[in-house]
Amino acid sequence: MKKHSKIFVLAGLIAAAATTGCLSSNVKAVKPETVYATPRTAAQPAPGAIWRGETDKSMIFTDKKAKYLDDIVTIVITEAAQGNNRATTDTSRNASTEASIDAFLGLENSVLSRNANMGGEIAIGGTHSNSMKGAGNTSRNTTLVARVSARVIRVLDNGNLLIEGRRQVTVNAEDQYLIISGIIRPEDITTENTIASQYIADARIVYTGQGVVNDKMRPGWMTRVVDWVWPF
Repeated sequence: MKKHSKIFVLAGLIAAAATTGCLSSNVKAVKPETVYATPRTAAQPAPGAIWRGETDKSMIFTDKKAKYLDDIVTIVITEAAQGNNRATTDTSRNASTEASIDAFLGLENSVLSRNANMGGEIAIGGTHSNSMKGAGNTSRNTTLVARVSARVIRVLDNGNLLIEGRRQVTVNAEDQYLIISGIIRPEDITTENTIASQYIADARIVYTGQGVVNDKMRPGWMTRVVDWVWPF
């Protein structure tokens, strides 16, 4: 009996380690150093050339807006999403059937003689009814307001910019990560070198944390193992 209990405890520890490993890997997946893997090679001028290439520093009458590789643009994140879905179902059906036989090749006389309580005729009848009622309601509300600076990591062939911004804040051993990436158009950038998050195509915004507070928000590893293996 002790041997079986040891095997059960060992299997539970292995399952817990696998579960916690998966959870920790999910957290590490959103860390800044592994979010985006994009080559960041800038075009080099020809050897001996005087003109170093067109940049914001070499243009006098242009706005200081991000348009080249490694330029910085400020992202104004104002994401607000709200959804509500409600459904109600109410159905019913009633059916009634009656039939009687007055004559059927003389066989009704034989049936009636054997069943005197039929009242002089053969009758068939039946009723059926069913009903169903259902209701459902779901809602979701999300709000995120922040400002983060992003860097141009690639200039696409059509002039659009691929950007990526990361911010890490650590307070009392609690890490907070804000990561944003996507594609923007240079004409959507304001003269103050800012752009709203609504104008980012293929946007990916990650706001998460890791530390004491995040650990206390989740159940313990044994509770997660029991929930995972419990069949009911």
